[in-house]
Amino acid sequence: MLWVLIASIVGGTLLLAGIPKTRDRQGLLRTVRGYKLLPAPLESAVSFALPWTEIVLGAALITGLAGRWAAAGAALLFACFFAGLTINLLRGRRDLDCGCFAFGAHDVPRIGWFHAVRAGVFVLVAAGLIVVPAGAPSVAEHLLAVALAALVLVVVVTAVQMRSIVHPGRRPVDDHLTKASIELRAASTLSRY
Repeated sequence: MLWVLIASIVGGTLLLAGIPKTRDRQGLLRTVRGYKLLPAPLESAVSFALPWTEIVLGAALITGLAGRWAAAGAALLFACFFAGLTINLLRGRRDLDCGCFAFGAHDVPRIGWFHAVRAGVFVLVAAGLIVVPAGAPSVAEHLLAVALAALVLVVVVTAVQMRSIVHPGRRPVDDHLTKASIELRAASTLSRY
């Protein structure tokens, strides 16, 4: 059941990544172009095929259909993400939208080593799913593992969303702007005299 849980988490992650991309093909095309790794005709093909590949692989991993083939496809896909991120980071290009789960949601999109490491971890996990001994859990065990995977993903998504709202240790923007506004008014007043 543990491997079904892990496969479902990887599959759910691919679904979370792929489904939003189907609604913004132009945004995905801009993201793919931003990486500057592919010739133009391939950029368009990748931006079209990527979300559907993620969705099909994710569904296959969750349902257990073509389990090892789906795991191999997921490992290859995550390896491509890892390579794209790492090459751009080594080039010093950080001002890119990751395109991992959504795009255009950030004011200043940036990639970092966190994104590359995360893709690398997914490569290892998906590769691990290829080599695990084949075992058929009961339907109840499979459903329980999928439910647990959904719970894990809900907790992670909620935590990430909360992180984008709550910034412990940071001052609110208004406080920072108030101080700057006071300094600007003082400088403006002094310049009149």
